[in-house]
Amino acid sequence: MATDHASRPRRRPKRLRAKPKPPLDVLQILAWADAFFERHGRWPISTDGRIREAADETWETVDTALCAGRRDLTPGSSLARLLSEHRGVRNRKALPPYTIDGILAWADAYRLPTGRWPNEDSGPVADAPGETWRAVEAALRVGIRGLPGGSSIARLLAEHRGVRNIANLPRLTVSKILAWADAHKRRMGRWPKGNDGPIPESPGDAWGAINVCLTHGRRGLPGGQSLARLLNRHRGVRNLKALPRYTERQILAWADAHYRRTRAWPKLNSGPIVDAPGETWWAVDAALSNGYRGLPGGSSLARLLQRRRGLRHKGDLPRFSVTKILAWARAHHRRTGKLPKKNSGPVFDSPGDTWMAVEMALTKGMRGLPGGSSLAKLLKGRKITKTKS
Repeated sequence: MATDHASRPRRRPKRLRAKPKPPLDVLQILAWADAFFERHGRWPISTDGRIREAADETWETVDTALCAGRRDLTPGSSLARLLSEHRGVRNRKALPPYTIDGILAWADAYRLPTGRWPNEDSGPVADAPGETWRAVEAALRVGIRGLPGGSSIARLLAEHRGVRNIANLPRLTVSKILAWADAHKRRMGRWPKGNDGPIPESPGDAWGAINVCLTHGRRGLPGGQSLARLLNRHRGVRNLKALPRYTERQILAWADAHYRRTRAWPKLNSGPIVDAPGETWWAVDAALSNGYRGLPGGSSLARLLQRRRGLRHKGDLPRFSVTKILAWARAHHRRTGKLPKKNSGPVFDSPGDTWMAVEMALTKGMRGLPGGSSLAKLLKGRKITKTKS
């Protein structure tokens, strides 16, 4: 009878048993690690692949054997622990605990050569290879490596070394700031400004920082102020960014007082206004010209005095004409018996004008004249000496 091959059960193939790996010992693993370090300048980790000196071995299998206690090894170790124990390699999973005294000692050592205290950006800790100030900061904040947490390098130094903590500065008050400003005035003979630098009465503070706190409302201040406004309000100091408004009436009153005192009308370079401390005639002229401090602009000190006090304005002099000049020349001849020359001084019939000014206008074409002439050319050949009967 024929046999039905399809109904026969299939035989499972025999599994080949993996050849057991040879036992490992610590000395052999350390020799492989030393060779790795000589080649790469660093110690191996479990992900570094095959071991060159042992073709069938990888650093991962070695690490697993150390952890599980396989291949005649004692369990409970690891590659990192082995290198830490026998080669002093830093094991990131078993870092030594920090202590407050230890961190403060590192900080003191950092300050000696640098003259400043460390912060989290200060890089490696010189006296603790492998440690960084960033790691110290993280441990102080989070509470790892034996620390309770909730602190920082800045807070630690503030508490134990009296170092100013920028993140936790003392509150400011208006009375404190005014006291510091009064001391500055006594010392320097003037009131402080925002760029005046450190405040001796408050080490670590500067006038620029105080101005920022007043403006933005920091360190217990309400904000919306400035150092200039504070001194203006409480000490009557002139605030250049909030100057009082001008009026033409006030400017004319100052000009009249200036004239009574000096017998001359003010000009833009006449300096300070005696009757208005802090004001200058230059500032008045600029405000009149450009429309500052409540004025409409488009004017000047000279134009204002011309319009309201009848003064001669050199920038807006009356026009000359040949007819006028000839009339002035006849009048000059009647008085002196001579024809005028460019150096004959004032023009008697035109107050404020001189014959030199007439000469310049004739020569260069100013004050309505075409130019290219002169006083001598204009008078030459004209019958100036004859008078009407």
